[in-house]
Amino acid sequence: MKKKLVVLTGAGISAESGIKTFRDSDGLWEGHNVNDVATPEGWHKNPALVLDFYNQRRKQLREVTPNLGHQILAELEKDFEVFIITQNVDNLHECAGSTNVLHLHGELLKVRSTKNPNYILDWQEDLNFGDLDENKNQLRPHIVWFGEEVPALDEAITLTQSADYFAVIGTSLQVYPAAGLIDFAPRETPIFYIDPKPIKIPNLRNPLEVIPEVASEGMKILKNKLAEFI
Repeated sequence: MKKKLVVLTGAGISAESGIKTFRDSDGLWEGHNVNDVATPEGWHKNPALVLDFYNQRRKQLREVTPNLGHQILAELEKDFEVFIITQNVDNLHECAGSTNVLHLHGELLKVRSTKNPNYILDWQEDLNFGDLDENKNQLRPHIVWFGEEVPALDEAITLTQSADYFAVIGTSLQVYPAAGLIDFAPRETPIFYIDPKPIKIPNLRNPLEVIPEVASEGMKILKNKLAEFI
């Protein structure tokens, strides 16, 4: 039986494909203050700005491709049961071939009803005013904004609790509750932490190996280390 590898990924793995992160630019995300485009308050204040912002992100997504970090994660499914928990809203893990991807913070290529959070549609093009659900309610980006609950959190915790190996790739471990997932890994589970600027993880009881590299280079190293366990 294949061992279970659970992976938490963040913006760092997509940055190498050309998708910018707001934490690298003083709280600005593609030139916008995150409070204006990634909070319920921003949506209520200026929904036109928010719709346009995510329309532009959707267009950008069509212009980028998975990088080696995404590709190696997909290849690891040959030898491990791989589950990816991602903070990213892009679909680059899926494009690379990963088959078990849980999006904690929503997905750019989906929209949902402003009134019914369970009414979710696949969406490739621009989202505009007048795009409505079946009950004539406006649709919004299917993104978990700051201050909103994370519906997939319980599933992510359950996955982490079942991990034989746990990897953290390209995340600052500053955004909660995602950053707290590492505390749910079984005590004997080895943790691998890939980031060019790793932070110190306090009170961690697990075996920890830090790989201070960008995602693509770090994944080459991780693949070799995991090969020892096959």
